[in-house]
Parts: sequence; structure tokens; C-alpha cells
Amino acid sequence: MVKMQNLPRQVRPGRRPGRASTRAKAAGQSPGKVSVTSPVRSASKRPARRSTAEARRRSILAAALTVFASHGFAAARLDDVAARAGVAKGTLYLYFRDKEALFEALVRSAVSPLLQHMSKVANAPEISALQALETFFALFAKEVLGTERKLLLRLIVAEGPRFPAIAEFYYREVVTHGLGIMRVLAERAAREGAFASDAAARFPQLIVAPLLVAVLWDGLFARIDPLDVEGLLRAHRQVLTAKPEKDAS
Repeated sequence: MVKMQNLPRQVRPGRRPGRASTRAKAAGQSPGKVSVTSPVRSASKRPARRSTAEARRRSILAAALTVFASHGFAAARLDDVAARAGVAKGTLYLYFRDKEALFEALVRSAVSPLLQHMSKVANAPEISALQALETFFALFAKEVLGTERKLLLRLIVAEGPRFPAIAEFYYREVVTHGLGIMRVLAERAAREGAFASDAAARFPQLIVAPLLVAVLWDGLFARIDPLDVEGLLRAHRQVLTAKPEKDAS
């Protein structure tokens, strides 16, 4: 009698390898080994996703500023914002619940960094009040008049009377903080003897008045009669200090 030898187990005809084996081979692994995603690799994907989401949010806000400035608050449509930002309208709702929320986020993103910077300057003991004032004027000229942020201010001036809610929001988020910073600055200037009186401390609107004039003039009359903003601010400093600068010539 012929003894049966132990033969290797063969796969029956028509039987397919198990799914785990197929996936393992596709991944270049030996069958039977389970592929586990590396925690390091998973963690590395999260910053990329956050970066993409933040970039998309900035793109939406930039598009919103253009649409709001072009059409006004009432006529601005979220469809137009989404199209300009290159995203689906449904994607826009993942970031902002409605047009009001989008507008509020736009104001905060455009103005809050400037207010925070000026607050630090106004309260810095190593900087004189006049130096802080110079910094404020230079910052406004560069970051507001020199950018599309000025469109936001024009929008508030134009649409605020028709939409009290957005005017109140802007007053609460921007105006109160801005005037508070200017009051601190004016009080310091009065104590240091840099300002001729405490008028600017009592009415900090006096400090920012020429800046608003510059924004409005730029939108209305710049093509007809461009305003010398630097000269205007220099004259304004002379009024506040009552110490006219000597002509360099």
C-alpha cells in the first residue's frame, strides 16, 4: 500500500483568495498581516486640512468684501460670493450661517488686527504720545487707505442708515474700541504736554476725523481732485499740538 504523503494544501478550483489577502498584496505586504495607518501620518494630514480650510475661508472673505462693496449689503448675494471665491454655495454655509454672519466675520478679520496693534502702541510706555500718533496715521494710510479695507468703511457709511443692525455691530466692534484707543493716546499726550489742550481726550473723534475725510474723499473726488493725505495729516498734527512745523526750505 502506498502511503499518502502530506501534500501542501491547495486552493480549490474557482475559489478566490480572501479579501484580506488581496488587500495585503495590493499594499505590498504579506498575506495575513493587517495594515495599520501610522498615527504620525494621520496627524500630519490634520495641519494640511486646517491650512486648506483657513485658505478657503480667507478666499470667501476676500470675495465677500468685493461683492459687498460692489452691490451694497442688501443686493449682495451669497451665490455671487461663492462664485467669486470659487466654491459651491453649500461650502460657503460650512463657514458662515448667513449673510449677516459673513459680514460680521469680514469686519472682524479686516479691523481687529489693526486695533490690537494700535492698542499695544498706545499703551507702550517707551513710545511717546506723538510717536504713537505718527504710528497710527502711518498704519491707517498703509493698511486702510492703501488696501481694500477702505471699501468696508465706505460700505458702512453708505449702508449703515438703511441697516441699523450692521451699523450697531460696527460701532460695537470697531468704533468703541478705536475711540477708546484714541482717548488713551490723547490723555497721554495731554499729560506729556504734547497736545495744546485736553480737547482730543474729551472728543477723540477729533483725532480720526481727517482719516474719515480721506476715505470719503478718495471714493468721491479722487479722480477729480486727488487729496494730499500726507499733507492733510501733517496739518492735523499741527492743529492738535498747536506747534506748527518749520518749513524745511
